[in-house]
Amino acid sequence: MSRVECFFDCASPWTYLCVHNLRLLASERKMQVRWCPILVGGVFNAVNPSVYAARDNPVPAKARYHLKSLQDWARLAGLKIVFPPSVFPVNSVKVMRACVTLEEQGRMLDFARAAFEAYFGSDLDISEDAVLAQLCGTLGVDPIALAGAIATPRVKAQLRANTEELIERGGFGSPTMFVDRHDMYFGNDSLALVRAALDAHATPGA
Repeated sequence: MSRVECFFDCASPWTYLCVHNLRLLASERKMQVRWCPILVGGVFNAVNPSVYAARDNPVPAKARYHLKSLQDWARLAGLKIVFPPSVFPVNSVKVMRACVTLEEQGRMLDFARAAFEAYFGSDLDISEDAVLAQLCGTLGVDPIALAGAIATPRVKAQLRANTEELIERGGFGSPTMFVDRHDMYFGNDSLALVRAALDAHATPGA
């Protein structure tokens, strides 16, 4: 069976859509996904600084369409996405370290979903400790234990390693997916191509 990987950061609305839709695809195909929390800002700094220039000097027509397209995709997925939220971009480092920590407990995707909903659904600043504690409360996670874990060198190093791995493999943003290690796809709207790749890889002789 083909292996799918997804490198993601909860700071992106398109990643929210992709994680939601990829989870549905994974359930449909009964396949495992390797979910890799990253810091997308680190990726931008290293290989894609043009993102910052585009934010500072947006093309008005393109920006308007961007917002329309985002809401079109949100309706299709049945998600509520407030964009831009009051704080954008957000410092997602604590949330993404929490994702690394909770992966070991099998709670990473639940936490990521709660973080996406808090940020893009309820316009809460997920960089704030109070919001992180609130997310923990909804999931039955000990906020004090989590705060201690995300401050450890091991968790910090793992998040950096994930980010560096994506850069080394040719990624430039979030979400980035791979099918069978080397076949890369970027963005929520590439999921149809991911599905096609899975079909092709499952066909003898493909």
